[in-house]
Order: sequence, then C-alpha cells, then structure tokens
Amino acid sequence: MEKIVVGFLGCGNIGCGVYKLLETYGAQIEENEGVGFEVRKILVRSLNKSRAWAIPSTLLTDRPEDVLDNPEIDMVMEFMGGEQPAASYMVRALENGKCVITANKMALATHWTQIVRAAREHAAGLYYEASVCGAVPIIRAINGSLQANRISSVMGIINGTTNYILTRMANEGAAYADVLADAQRLGLAEPDPTADVEGYDAAYKLSILSTLAFHRHVPVENVYREGITGITPLDVQCGKEFGLTLKLLAVAKEENGEIQARVHPTFVPNSHPLANVNDAFNAVFVKGHACGEMMFYGRGAGDLPTASALVSDLICAAKAKRHELPAVSEAPCRMAEDWRCVHFVRMRAKDEPGVLSLITGGFAAEGVSIASMVQKGERDEAGFVQLIFLTHRAGEHAVRRALAKMDPAQASAESVIRVEE
Repeated sequence: MEKIVVGFLGCGNIGCGVYKLLETYGAQIEENEGVGFEVRKILVRSLNKSRAWAIPSTLLTDRPEDVLDNPEIDMVMEFMGGEQPAASYMVRALENGKCVITANKMALATHWTQIVRAAREHAAGLYYEASVCGAVPIIRAINGSLQANRISSVMGIINGTTNYILTRMANEGAAYADVLADAQRLGLAEPDPTADVEGYDAAYKLSILSTLAFHRHVPVENVYREGITGITPLDVQCGKEFGLTLKLLAVAKEENGEIQARVHPTFVPNSHPLANVNDAFNAVFVKGHACGEMMFYGRGAGDLPTASALVSDLICAAKAKRHELPAVSEAPCRMAEDWRCVHFVRMRAKDEPGVLSLITGGFAAEGVSIASMVQKGERDEAGFVQLIFLTHRAGEHAVRRALAKMDPAQASAESVIRVEE
C-alpha cells in the first residue's frame, strides 16, 4: 500500500500526540480505512528540545522549506499555534498544492479569506475540525450532516478554562481569582490567561462557526467580546436563585438578514441543556429549521482529544476523491448592532422612598419592562441595598441607555448579564 507522506509544522504537545497516534494506531488505521501515512519531516524551533514522545532526530528540521516546498510531502499538519508565521506557512503549503490540516483557530479566524482562497485556487484540501471544540465533530456536522438545514442559531460553551472557573464558582461560591489560581496550578489555565478569560479564544472559534453556519464570512473583529473577569460570586448566587446558570457563551444568530455574533457571560435557565455542561467540557447547541434543536458535547481541548480530531481529518483528506470547501460568500455580511434578550441587572440603590419608582420609571422610559425584582441582604453603612432585576426581552441599547441616565447618588448598575432562553 502506497503511503501518504506527511509533514509537520511544529511538534509541541499536540504534534507529539498526533505522532503518537499515528505510530501506535497506524496499522489499525491502514486495516480499517485502507490508507497509510508516513511522517517525513517535522519543523521545530529547537532540534535538541526534549519532547513528550520519542521522535527520531532524522525527522526534525528547523528549515520551513523542508516541509513547505518538499515535493515528496503530500499533506501538511500545522501545530504551531498563533497567527504568524502559521497563517503564511499554511497559505504557502496550499499554494504548493499540499493539503493542510490544522487546529489553529486564531490563524483561521484572522486570515480566513486568504487561506480558503489559496485552497480553492490551487485545488488543495483544507481541514480544520480540531480548531473548534477539539474532538467534538461540530464542523463536520455543520458542513455535512446539517447541509439541508437553514441554521438560525448556534450557541456554545467553547472554552473549557472559563467553564471550569464558572463551574467552581457556582458549586463552591469561590471567588474568580481563587479559582483561576487553582486552574493555573492544574494546568487548565495558562500563566497568562487573557486569551481564555477575556473571551478571545471563544471569539476566534465563534468566527469560524458562524461563518460556516450562515455561509457568510463573519470576521473575528465583528464578534462582540466580553470576558468573565468582572463576575462575582454574588452574581452567580443571585442567578441560581432565579433558576439560572452562568456560562461564558458564544452566541451566533441570523435574524431578518442580520447576523449577530457575541461572546460574553450569559445566564441560561437550569432546564437548558447547556446549563449542565460542567468543568472543562465543551458543548454546542444548534437550531435548524428541519432538524430542530441538537447539542454536541465532549472534550474540547487536551492533547489526545485534539490529536484525535486532527488524525480523523488526515484520514478524511487521504480518502477524499475531491476536496470540498465550505460554500461561504466573501461579500460583507450585515452585522446586527443591537440585539434583544432578557437582562439580569444587579444594582446598588439608595434604600429610601421613591428610589425604586425612579429605577423602574427609567427603564420604562426606554421601553424596558421588568419581569421580576428582589432585594439582597440588608442596607450597608451608606444606606444602600442590592437590587436584582430580570427584564423581559429588551434591546441591548435600550437597557444601556436607561442605566446611563440614572443618578448614581440614587442607583447605579454593578453588573449587567445577558440571559439566553
């Protein structure tokens, strides 16, 4: 059996995981799938670095051209991460007619048009299942199994680090900073956690998902982004008392010809399937006009789950008679500048007659209707109390205008969290 010749770009933990899978499971892949693979060259920064899996030194190179321009290499697997030089290396490989398999959500989201155009113009395959939710096959489902559907919304927990933090905060009443420190000690959060906790990681992934779901390119700069660093145990606890669970949610919807794509802390009802996705797990909830509601759930990160998705893409690429690319228009999409949802508002308000009327009147003046309200705890030394409001569905801008007009000497918002039902 003639083997497909493969080159690696990078060989960190994920690259070593792929090499391990191919080495230990390769014979069974050949038997089951009728395709075999030979890793010919691996681009690394350091030839002498100790790695998680023993790799023959003869395979290693620090020269990009040994992989990208090698006519013997059929397929390139990219494990470098980051935007550059990964994006330009992928384009170069595609321009040389080589199939590219990657898990790099950042490079794809920031250079989508350039990368996909190179694949199309040079009839080269581009496979990226592992770029969103690791081993969870959401991209293959959207591009394949759900093709007969008009997808109206995609909502997901697509960052495991933040889901772990919020799960601990909900279950233990722990503070954000304390749980983050634990996550860093356990290796679930990076020493610099910004990409995760500020929502950048989820925004890259949502750019890809919404682009595929709605067949129009949604640039990552058009994804609204808000992290979890301002979330307090009080917010989490108050939400629980309303029957709500807090998640960092990626939300994409198409309504009236407009697309909204946003990443932010979001309450969901305890009855919603996403409410029960805990710890570092990922899940994506999809609504289609024909299939109805579906949820995809599993491990969204980790060396072997990600390697599993990458090797699956490698097999698909090797067996493909013709490489398929997503039908995505490059024409600019119309992004929604406002969106409607329920809002959770926690306010610090003066505990005196007439203040509640001022607050509700301010909301009413902007067309925001209050669904429920509770007071938390006793008044503080300054004479203020905590008031928690749930609105009916209301426009984002209207809620913000109402809060901006309130006199801080009487009432001020300390937390505003959206609710998806």
